[in-house]
Amino acid sequence: MKNILFLAFLIISLNTNAQIKILFDASKAESAGNADWVIDADIHNIGFSSGPAIVGTGNEANPQRIPTPLQSNITASTPEDYWNGGLSNWGIDCVKLGYVVESLPYNGQITYGVASNLQDLSHYKVFVIDEPNISFTATEKAAIISFVQNGGGLCIIADHTISDRNNDGVDSPQVLNDLMSNNTVQNDPFGIAFDYNDISQTSSNIANLPTNSILHGTAGNVTQVKWSSGTTMTLNNTQNSTATGLVYKASSSTTGLINVLCASATYQNGKVVAIGDSSIPDDGTGDSGDTLYNGYIVDAGGNHQKLLMNAIIWLASASPLSVGISSLTDIKFTIAPNPIQNKELKFTYVNSDNEPTQLFIYDTLGRTIKQMALSNDAINLGFITMTDLKSGVYFCKVSNATKSKVLRFVVQ
Repeated sequence: MKNILFLAFLIISLNTNAQIKILFDASKAESAGNADWVIDADIHNIGFSSGPAIVGTGNEANPQRIPTPLQSNITASTPEDYWNGGLSNWGIDCVKLGYVVESLPYNGQITYGVASNLQDLSHYKVFVIDEPNISFTATEKAAIISFVQNGGGLCIIADHTISDRNNDGVDSPQVLNDLMSNNTVQNDPFGIAFDYNDISQTSSNIANLPTNSILHGTAGNVTQVKWSSGTTMTLNNTQNSTATGLVYKASSSTTGLINVLCASATYQNGKVVAIGDSSIPDDGTGDSGDTLYNGYIVDAGGNHQKLLMNAIIWLASASPLSVGISSLTDIKFTIAPNPIQNKELKFTYVNSDNEPTQLFIYDTLGRTIKQMALSNDAINLGFITMTDLKSGVYFCKVSNATKSKVLRFVVQ
């Protein structure tokens, strides 16, 4: 019975997730030194200088864009060594749920909205960056933040401080903090910062969030994590009120903004998951000369697999605003005038299905400002006065059981 249920879930997932693409970054020395954070590599010949990765001597993974053998041949019983990389198990699990996975090679470009780049982030739903060892350029940082702004899901994983794999003077916490705090789009958009420390411990301090789909999702309930020389995070709810601690260091309480091991946030149309230890997705395979550990399956009683797969499913799913601006025209919903005047939102909604309907107002961080039920009348002519709204851009969503539409409006 259990196998039948899993097969049914797998079939549903394959239909639901068809052509949702996940990109694993391998352009920032993710396989330098004693690391191998790639889903697959056919060649092992990259040497790393103090700057960008270069093809040369050494036995480091050199991932290609498309993993081989073909992912179309993966079944529910395909083992992790079907591919060659420290993240192969994670990548194969994603394919088993119907997602398409790719690697961004060491010489790939991180862009958003560049049509000439076949691996432009606009082609993907989720971007995974696991322990980057080279700083992002200003253009790359803007592309990553814009990717999230426009509905992308970002998974960022750091390691402990003083873990400089390629000896260029920066560690992964510094690289990721620089991405978030020193970009041209918005300072600290996610409200997450990695701390500069080095901790090893098992923690069962799971946040009391019973409906959280990362902690209690399709892949199972997360009950503990094991940090093997990882780091913590500090959250800033002033910068982003949605920044949420999911798992905490064993010596702290299960609420708060410090000593966070795993965190999540939403930012405009997109989502972010942050994890403080690269041992979590490590499946113990990869370069023959590396010392790798099976943290993905063995550590924490299999909880890491649950955590990471729940995170991917959440990142790949629709956010409250991701139905698109004016994308579903079968709902007759208008706002006029726009920009709104005197902070009065005037709208018209035609309820042709006579279904219970909700109206939501969100800010650009995806936070719910207001929620209200609309009447079941055939035509709703209404207005909402919101004197506490600051000047700026907001989104209004009307949805019922079968349809949804979002419109952008401006408060002057």
